[in-house]
Amino acid sequence: MRKLTKQQVFKDPLYGFIHVDDVLIKKLIDSELFQRLRRIRQLSGVQMVFHGAEHSRFVHSLGVYEIAHRFLTVPDINEALNDREKLLFLAAALLHDIGHGAYSHAFETTFGVNHEKIGAQLILTHPELRRILDTEDDMFAEDIAHILRKEKKFPLIEQLISSQLDVDRLDYLERDAYYTGAAYGHIDVDRLIRVLYIKNGKVVFKLSGIHAIENYLIARYHMYWQVYYHRVARAYEVNLEKIYLRVRDLLKEGYPFENNVDPLKKIMSNPEDLEAYIEIDDFYVNGLIASFKSSSDFILRTLAYDFLNRKIWTSIDVNPDNEHMIKDIEKTYTEEELKYYTSYRTVQNSTYRDDGEGFGDKIYILLENGKISTLKDQSKIIESLMLSGTKTDPKFFYRKR
Repeated sequence: MRKLTKQQVFKDPLYGFIHVDDVLIKKLIDSELFQRLRRIRQLSGVQMVFHGAEHSRFVHSLGVYEIAHRFLTVPDINEALNDREKLLFLAAALLHDIGHGAYSHAFETTFGVNHEKIGAQLILTHPELRRILDTEDDMFAEDIAHILRKEKKFPLIEQLISSQLDVDRLDYLERDAYYTGAAYGHIDVDRLIRVLYIKNGKVVFKLSGIHAIENYLIARYHMYWQVYYHRVARAYEVNLEKIYLRVRDLLKEGYPFENNVDPLKKIMSNPEDLEAYIEIDDFYVNGLIASFKSSSDFILRTLAYDFLNRKIWTSIDVNPDNEHMIKDIEKTYTEEELKYYTSYRTVQNSTYRDDGEGFGDKIYILLENGKISTLKDQSKIIESLMLSGTKTDPKFFYRKR
């Protein structure tokens, strides 16, 4: 672990400063792929609802790194990880979103790609990134890929980066609440760090910190339903997905696009084309859609107009009471219009579930007698919320005539 001669800091609205001590971390931040994250918004369609949500995957990734940096001040974590593993933890936290595509999850849904798998591949194969990571040792890149793919080679680091309560969630919930202005997203990160311990290879939290955990989970639940799953944000992403769909169909028909659609064309034919994938960021997509305003294809032109001018599609709850209304609306469209101007979408979320078998699928509580229990057994609030089950919200989206 080579240290910088002088610590570098980034001014951050949440943490005051983000601290960089290692040469490797600085080189990763300065790399082409990491700088690309500046051109990908963190919240995609949410900025159509909350106008302040203009922050990028770049600032979020720096934030996740900073929380990981602060986790290393926890005595148990400091003792459990050797120097190489500490740097692995920091680098994996920094690079956890390196594989995100334009407009994030809308891109994944349309093209059937997984940003974590793509991120692992980029870490292994991108020349600049691999060259930087190889300066540490020949297996460093492979080990970060193991962590991102959750292959249990480094179970403790995996828990810290991807679990029910991890460095990723701690940053995005607090950061997204800050930039959207959502008051219910605040999390007591400092308290959660103070009550974190390692016991038998597991991340555990002291019983005295259970109120901070309850607040975190309830805040997470409200953020999903009030921000991430907001009707307008979902409608905007449906609009974007329909643009991708129309482009795909026009390419199959041999439509003569006047602008550079080659990266999309390559991804459509081969989702594992990493060179094409990294060319596609929000800047590219926005420019392409802007060019579609003058397209000779009426459907593509209409979809682009809606997207660029915030013409949000209407939505109706899918339930027995609305069944006839939805069917009547569908009858007003031609078969082609149904394909591009309507969509059924369902989201679901629960406050907390602990029925998974993987690392980090449960939040463990360290009792005063040294024994380990589960959050469900120690929190009546969380137990009662778990009994309420998973909330589901199916909607029918359509472009109003």
